[in-house]
Amino acid sequence: MVEEKKKKLSIIVFSGTIDKLMPVGILTSGAAASGYEVNLFFTFWGLQAITKRSLNSQQPPRIDKNYEQMGPVMMQKMQEMKFPMWHQLVQQAKEVGEVKVFACSTTMEFFGIKREDLAEFVDDVVGVATFLDRAEGGTTLFI
Repeated sequence: MVEEKKKKLSIIVFSGTIDKLMPVGILTSGAAASGYEVNLFFTFWGLQAITKRSLNSQQPPRIDKNYEQMGPVMMQKMQEMKFPMWHQLVQQAKEVGEVKVFACSTTMEFFGIKREDLAEFVDDVVGVATFLDRAEGGTTLFI
């Protein structure tokens, strides 16, 4: 009997701007719905995006300088469509499939972020080696 290899998508989330976080949410949601194992590794500015403070902020989401002219249009269109925010897509994907959200331990130390500062949907705080072991054998993206 040949064991079927599980499809796997791992994403290193480096950016904390909405133009990069939305694709993370969309890819995670689509991959989970398609039966992929999904691993998200939040580091540097991506890690900042999964703090309770950032998620509860009343400030409009930051957008990359290269796309800032599109920010207001993008946000208005998302509101009109009642499209979920990136973190809502990740949370929904966790309910549908095998999705794990990891925070980078080194970056947490660098920024002085504690485990209790992170969103509830974060599964664990891990180092690079642990994430690479989980990502092995699948597709890995850097966003």
